[in-house]
Amino acid sequence: MSILVKDILFLIFEELQDDSKSLFSCLLVNKHWCETVIPILWRNPWCYSDINYSNKNSLFIIISCYLFDDIKEFITSQRIQLPSVINKSFFFDYLSFCRSINVNTIDNIISIGSSLAYNQFSMQQEFYSLFMRKCPELRYLDMRSIKHQIFCFPEAKICLKSLCELTCDTSIDSSYFYGLSRSCQYIQNLIIVNIDPRPNYGIVKLIEVQKNLKHFEWKDDLFEDYLTEDPYGLFFLALEKKAVSLNHLRIFFRSIYNIEYTLRTLLQLLLPKFHKLKTLIIEYAFLSFTEEQLKNLVYHELEILNIEFSKLNVISSIIENSGGHLKKIIFRSYDIIDIEFDNFDENSLNFIRKIYVNCPSIEYLSIVFSPSKEHFIEFEKLLKVCKNLKSLLLTICNIYEEETNEKIIENGEELLKVLISSAPTNLKEIRFYDYFKFSLDNLEEFLGKWRGCALTMLTSDPLYEREDYKKLFYKYKNDGVIKDFKYVNEYSEIEYHV
Repeated sequence: MSILVKDILFLIFEELQDDSKSLFSCLLVNKHWCETVIPILWRNPWCYSDINYSNKNSLFIIISCYLFDDIKEFITSQRIQLPSVINKSFFFDYLSFCRSINVNTIDNIISIGSSLAYNQFSMQQEFYSLFMRKCPELRYLDMRSIKHQIFCFPEAKICLKSLCELTCDTSIDSSYFYGLSRSCQYIQNLIIVNIDPRPNYGIVKLIEVQKNLKHFEWKDDLFEDYLTEDPYGLFFLALEKKAVSLNHLRIFFRSIYNIEYTLRTLLQLLLPKFHKLKTLIIEYAFLSFTEEQLKNLVYHELEILNIEFSKLNVISSIIENSGGHLKKIIFRSYDIIDIEFDNFDENSLNFIRKIYVNCPSIEYLSIVFSPSKEHFIEFEKLLKVCKNLKSLLLTICNIYEEETNEKIIENGEELLKVLISSAPTNLKEIRFYDYFKFSLDNLEEFLGKWRGCALTMLTSDPLYEREDYKKLFYKYKNDGVIKDFKYVNEYSEIEYHV
């Protein structure tokens, strides 16, 4: 029975693996809990955002205690300050549980011992050698800012063979990736931060040798406005060959005016190849496709869709060919290119219809439409069909005429009526954008009739900061109708983040 209890505890703690505060609290309950939590905490001890690693002396002590005596003597001979408890024995073999290396975080911990660059370099060498010996199966490696060719350590070939997630940047010399390519051929998650405008042939090689690549992320972090070379083509042509296994694709392109056409052309060629995608996230792409190209955007297993700076017809076409599994369709409403053109009404109506016909499992949805009677009717149909809907980001946008304040309040009244009559009971969050306001009477009527989950509501309109509105929210918060009502200054705080 005790073994069963420990197994159940382990499953519970696994769900808390990203919540360091809760896990640290569990350590203090009893020995049994402590023994169960320690392997989870030390699996990836560098990932907790609420820890200041550059001031974490305890981690420096623990790692230092593993060093061989001759290494300790060498380090102290370099006038590096090691902890006075360096020979202390521990209840747990902490590093044996470790399955990850985060270069930047470990370097911050090492800086506790010395502020001199040479001393830090020497300690890094010893610490990484230690990790190669103590971590039998390295699963996660974040090698940004790396200075040591860790694949050259004798134990590295075995240790790195099990690597399944790698985060790197394009400034790292190609030789590092050539070395990794010899051992790491079963990486599943590859995250690349692009900070160097030149092509990195080592990363291209690393992509080419992968045999089971499932998750790929590319994030531009460049400061150039003009590139003399194309750093993208080789990477994504290599990625095309992994289309059979690739499930998750996330791309963030920074707008660089002289290669925008090249990027659009590249994506138009590549995106139809990735038929196995479950996640498709593209930011700052300015995508446009011909009708024939749209027909080829078929992703029968797609669950998450987020395309910024695109047209609604592109998103609608992907929805139509998505296979009915979509759970998230999210985008920044005012980045929809249609808003600037005359076909917005038609395309937004089509978008709503594609959702309720093709997305029965949708849970998170961004939606933008005009305040016309037809749009409200179609939106009501969507609410009645999509019973799993949990969160809505709503934008009503009239691009043809300036709305009066009375009309904007009418739009809000109509919207609240639709939500009361047709919103699914699972709906627990609504995020509101422009061209509608809720009068105090209409909002009180809405909250009085709400029978679903306790609502979290977000808005960027300062109207709801008035005392009479605050008093209303407080009343319905006490009644359990509202979980939270938030006014935020920036639109970006209302948008979904993935």
